[in-house]
Amino acid sequence: MVKTVVGEEQQLKLAEDRLSQSGLSCEVGLVIGRLSSKLDRGLVFDLVQTPPNDAGDPACSLINNNYHTNKNKKGGSSSKLKQTSYSSPLLSIDADWVSEHARQVSRMLLGGMKVAGIYIWTSEISFKNSTLVLCQTVKGVAEASHFMATNLDESLLIHISYSPRRWTCRNFSVASNITSSSLRPCDFKMGKALASLQTFRCTYTFDMRLPIFYENRSSIKSLAAILRHGIANQVQELKATKALIDGKLVIDVEQCASEGLHDVEFLVPFMQNTALEACSQEEVVGVLTFRGSVCSFAYINSKEPVSQALTDIKRDILTSLQSRLDIICDEEDSESYHIASGGAESRNEISTTKLGPKLDPEFLSQQCNIAFPRRVFVPWLADTYICDYIQPSETLEVLKDHFVELMSMEAPADASGILELETEAPTLGSFAYKSFWEIAISSSSESKPTLIKRNIVNAGTGTCLEIRKTANFNIIAAVLTLVISISVGLALLFFKGSS
Repeated sequence: MVKTVVGEEQQLKLAEDRLSQSGLSCEVGLVIGRLSSKLDRGLVFDLVQTPPNDAGDPACSLINNNYHTNKNKKGGSSSKLKQTSYSSPLLSIDADWVSEHARQVSRMLLGGMKVAGIYIWTSEISFKNSTLVLCQTVKGVAEASHFMATNLDESLLIHISYSPRRWTCRNFSVASNITSSSLRPCDFKMGKALASLQTFRCTYTFDMRLPIFYENRSSIKSLAAILRHGIANQVQELKATKALIDGKLVIDVEQCASEGLHDVEFLVPFMQNTALEACSQEEVVGVLTFRGSVCSFAYINSKEPVSQALTDIKRDILTSLQSRLDIICDEEDSESYHIASGGAESRNEISTTKLGPKLDPEFLSQQCNIAFPRRVFVPWLADTYICDYIQPSETLEVLKDHFVELMSMEAPADASGILELETEAPTLGSFAYKSFWEIAISSSSESKPTLIKRNIVNAGTGTCLEIRKTANFNIIAAVLTLVISISVGLALLFFKGSS
């Protein structure tokens, strides 16, 4: 459990000055930081204001809760009305909007950084009167911002009071029920949170082969579901890897004493492929090959072991793949809505990714390219970076609006500071693997079309989807060829032994 929280003094003082000069009676936003269960310590790097919703209304406002007591006293022919009123300011928070803000900001944070909770700028009395709505908001933000399951189920609630002026911090257990005891006080102090961070960088190359199963043509899963399953399988593959940091094999308990950037390399065991599943030929209609490279950063406290950096990098890799898939699915949903709303473009004119809700059987005979967004890294605080994703057709100009709206910051005017460490992989067109059966049957494809290939999809930073269907008589012929070859070999060995 996190017992002590250290906030980056420079950033939090800037946030306090902005709030005090704003004239607002309340404001809600996200806490960007890092929580360490091993050190029982939390770090707060910055506070990010939640922007107004689509209707232009603020995410947080104050309302008055009025109580009226009426008593009629009967006496003679007259009656007296006694009225007592009590006004108590309560917080009204658009919890869904704050959670959506947390979901999108989480995509921009690298390994070791997370949406660690929320902050609230309000008076002491309104804070005390709004415990329930604050707990609900913290819980919603925690659920929205955690893409991958973690062992840490804590979030922070920072209260900046202007009457009187002070900072307090409470720890909220996400797994617990929302009660008056859900918030536990923890020590909060200002310090140098960013100066204690160490930086680790890794480029991870993946190559997934994901079978497309079907019982009948109407039950084929969507490509999005297949990709999500494949990304989840990468968890097991990453667990089996060994790691090198700056060329040296990692020992879990050791700490990294040197400063600067540390390069991480994962060594995957030979022939390790957790995505392969036993299946019969009748169950599989195709194989989705999803390949590319992910560039990842992670930041840990200098007192934490390097094994924590590896854990954060692995989680960042999986989160990045999941975020790109979510971005594509979100855009496809918006395109579908545009069509349903009577957009000028027709379905045939729109380049859709066919990710959901179900893979259309007719799509299996088409060729379609799916390019996943590239990850770019933008300088943030001190020597740290945050990231964003751009589509192949987009330029770095689109980053400006993202950072202004989501992170309450201006994108760097000089684009040279933005790191584009991921490059687009070439699109794979007609890409075929030679199997034993193709080699065993030495007949040209022109005279005997023994293999039907359908290139369906190029997904990821470079991917392709292939469907192969080999005729039954060719399989039988190949089996007979193999049996005859083995028999002849055994016969030769027998005669050679006899002589």
